[in-house]
Amino acid sequence: MFLFEGLKVLDVGTWIAAPVSTTMLADFGADVIKVEVPGQGDPYRNLASMPGMPKADVNYTWIVDNRNKRSITLDLKSSEGQEVIRKLISECDVYVTNQPMSVRRSMGLTFEDVQELNPRMIYASLTAYGESGAEVEKTGFDASAYWARSGLADLVHAPDAPPVFSLPGMGDHPSGVSMFACIMMGLFRRQLTGKGGMVSTSLLANGYWAAGCFGQAALAGADFSSRRERKSTEESWMRRFYATSDERLLIFNMVRTPAEQGALFHALGLGELLAQERFKDPLGRKEHSEALSGFMAERLVTKDSEHWLRFFTEHKINVSRVGHLEDMLTDEQAITTGVLTPPAEDLGVPYVINSPLFVDDAEQVGHHHPPELGEHTDEVLASLGYDAKTIADWRVSGKI
Repeated sequence: MFLFEGLKVLDVGTWIAAPVSTTMLADFGADVIKVEVPGQGDPYRNLASMPGMPKADVNYTWIVDNRNKRSITLDLKSSEGQEVIRKLISECDVYVTNQPMSVRRSMGLTFEDVQELNPRMIYASLTAYGESGAEVEKTGFDASAYWARSGLADLVHAPDAPPVFSLPGMGDHPSGVSMFACIMMGLFRRQLTGKGGMVSTSLLANGYWAAGCFGQAALAGADFSSRRERKSTEESWMRRFYATSDERLLIFNMVRTPAEQGALFHALGLGELLAQERFKDPLGRKEHSEALSGFMAERLVTKDSEHWLRFFTEHKINVSRVGHLEDMLTDEQAITTGVLTPPAEDLGVPYVINSPLFVDDAEQVGHHHPPELGEHTDEVLASLGYDAKTIADWRVSGKI
């Protein structure tokens, strides 16, 4: 038996942050019904084919974020759609949505509107900026509410360079994990009390949480001017990228103590530098980072990255190679640990990125194809008691 087998979930959302939390539930056996607009569906279906996205023969974004679900199409503005969604709500365990508040109100799908239909239901709400306050009506995406508004974009960029845009879904996916955690808390509360209720998170909350180390510094009155004004020539030798002969980049991180730094330079054959006055202690090495990094760059570019990874591992020195996403195909560590898993059926890809949740003895259902638009509409409506003629008539009229 799968961990969430028998759990009934409604995915009444679009794009990533809210819907991907239901994907994690589906991975462990939940029956997830994705409710989509007739004829259009979730706009996220089209992301992989949009300009600027990497080109491939499969709808890769749809595979990773909507596998293992069933799809129905409903016009939630129609009386028939309202009737069906309310029947589904009365039977579900979890209702997940990121619809704008104005849309929820117009359709009568706020928590207050539907809680009496099913007092045991967990109503999981994801918003851009929160459930109250002056910006409750404001829409936003991860690039705006998570990345830009939180201050991450302001501080995460190279010296002498402007901020850059985040990757698609870079804030949505961790926010989806938070949404999943909220759902788990709601279900645990229901187990204790017998009652459902509302749980929520926001892109802004997750952006501030991601920026927590520096964010709390700001709340403590810290001065960030030196970081904003820093020049590339002032960057510490430990915060630079070093090229190798195969045109890959290495970073050295948390090489902190004098002993660790000494071991690094001796391993590189640069131990004599430590005898120079300017490099004899960590403070001097930071002050003369430009010169020191030049010596390191000259040495590191003589060998390829595989050589250096083996070399520094043997010397117990913390180094990482800047990954290319294409490296995933041969990442034995990710494959061995289940970060990447083969699909349960032919999806046109050798591996699927797994959800980052691992529980001993909790078997996953395997990664099956994500649903075609409205693929399960007839099946779900029939289970609710609607006959074939009614379903056919609704389809002709655009209600489903």
